[in-house]
Order: sequence, then structure tokens, then C-alpha cells
Amino acid sequence: MTNRSAHPIDPTALKELRTADDAGRRTVPMTDEEGGAPLRCCLRRSAPGERIALVSYAPLRRWAAGTGADPGAYDEQGPVFIHAQECGGPDGDGLPFANAHRTVRRYSADGRILGGRLVEPGAFEEAFTEAFADSAVALVHVRAVEYGCFLYEVRRAR
Repeated sequence: MTNRSAHPIDPTALKELRTADDAGRRTVPMTDEEGGAPLRCCLRRSAPGERIALVSYAPLRRWAAGTGADPGAYDEQGPVFIHAQECGGPDGDGLPFANAHRTVRRYSADGRILGGRLVEPGAFEEAFTEAFADSAVALVHVRAVEYGCFLYEVRRAR
């Protein structure tokens, strides 16, 4: 079994997103009174009273900018929660947000979608092994089933 690592949003992207999001809107911080928002900067749920922001994020576009890929129509953006100010990032190497059904969406090195799979809690490693058994898969996105929101990225082990 190969342990895969969840990649939060890159610190450089987070710095940019804390000013303006990937849709060009100014970021508006808020106090999360209830807590529980899935934070993509540190891959944990927010605590009541934390300052967070809901921003539009284009994960494949940002990945493609670093690789030279052109995702074409697969360049989508969607809502994600982040801390309003810089945080310490993830605490560990475990897979976050794995206690519910998720979608594992596969992408090629040229930014094209290669398919996906509905994953039950406890079956993430199997889904990643299956995805990366296909040599054309460069990375996968783990997404929420209910809204399709991006949660984190897992890359091919080197």
C-alpha cells in the first residue's frame, strides 16, 4: 500500500486569493460563528470564531500554469473556504475530509479529465491506487459529492 498525500492550496496561491479570487472578485473575510467550514489552506474544519473567506478557486488552471498544460473546457472554478490570514498549513499527512462519500476525479498531464469515481469512506487508498495504475493520470482531485467543491489534490508519487 502506498500512502498518498493531500496537497492543500499552494501558499503563493493562498496569498493571491486572500486579496482577489480566481473570478477576479475582492476577497471579503468573515467570522465563522458556527465553525465546520472545510478549509483548503490547512485541510481541517474551521473552529467557531475563526476568520475565514469564501473564494472562487480554479485548481486545474493553477496547476496547468505551472506545468504548461492547457485544460481547455476543464478549467473550472468553484467556491472554497480558506483562512482570512496566513495559517500554519496542514498538521499531518493523513487524508482529510475522508469521513464521507467523495469523488476522485482523474486528470492527464495535458489537463484533460480522464474519469472519476465515487469513493466511500475507507476506500480512498484503493481509489488512488486504481487511478495511478493508469500511466496517463498525472493527478487527481478529491471533491465533495453534494456540491462538487474541490477539497484537495493528490499527485502521482515520485
